[in-house]
Amino acid sequence: MWDVYLKGFKAYLQLERSLSGNSIEAYLRDVEKLVQYLQSTHITLPPDQISLTQLQSCVQWIATLGMTATSQARIISGIKAFYKYLLLEDIVKNDPTQLLEAPKTKRQLPDVLSFEEIELIIAQIKTGTPEGARNRAILETMYSCGLRVSEVTSLLISQLHFDAGFIRVIGKGDKERLIPIGRDAIKYINIYKDEVRVHMPCKPGQEDILFLNRRGSALTRVMVFIVIKELAAAAGIEKQVSPHTFRHSFATHLVEGGADLRAVQEMLGHESITTTEIYTHLDREYLRDTLQRFHPGFLKKYRN
Repeated sequence: MWDVYLKGFKAYLQLERSLSGNSIEAYLRDVEKLVQYLQSTHITLPPDQISLTQLQSCVQWIATLGMTATSQARIISGIKAFYKYLLLEDIVKNDPTQLLEAPKTKRQLPDVLSFEEIELIIAQIKTGTPEGARNRAILETMYSCGLRVSEVTSLLISQLHFDAGFIRVIGKGDKERLIPIGRDAIKYINIYKDEVRVHMPCKPGQEDILFLNRRGSALTRVMVFIVIKELAAAAGIEKQVSPHTFRHSFATHLVEGGADLRAVQEMLGHESITTTEIYTHLDREYLRDTLQRFHPGFLKKYRN
């Protein structure tokens, strides 16, 4: 009975939300957990007849499956998204998930690399080799622009606008954004592009891909992950380092330097400012200094 609603939800996520295949599958799995619960309790009601009490019982059932609080919260978020779709399509008149509470989760912040640690990691690259020239360009670009690893591996030569000092990136949901790019990143991309890539074989259909493997195809996300892990190990850095660490460090360094949070949100491609706010975990001394310099109460105190 719920299959027709799930098919409609899938089409909505594809056409209206423009989500990736992985994200769509994740949302569908979340709603299927609700369907499993209803089947296990022999409830044969359509979505518009499901009550908040029944949804709360489903949440309690999910908690008994041994999942972490984060996984439980993710499922509840997916169910809420499903009911928002039903409300938009006028399949339900009221959203019973509005008062549905998810378990409290502790947001685990990724490790942040200092600028010195990033330089130390980059210093491990053997730039005299074709792979080294490519890897230097990749890491410089990731830190300069705060790109997701998928955005790096899919970056096109035609998206480089160095005369204007920007690159054009297609992010989550096929949303396009322009990001300023630093001089070092431009320098090493040009070295790789003009001195290495131009001599490499290129598979049909991959001609515009910037970063290629030895066989002339786009790099995989796993390959970038491996490169960064090996370089971090060679640098003697014991933090958990991944491609996202460079993105997280980019945003953290900007916020600590006083960048406007809205500007950081735009560069990161976050749909919601609340997502960007995780990068405001600044050290206490920085916060105290900012408060003393800009808060009217502190300013008045020190004038007197």
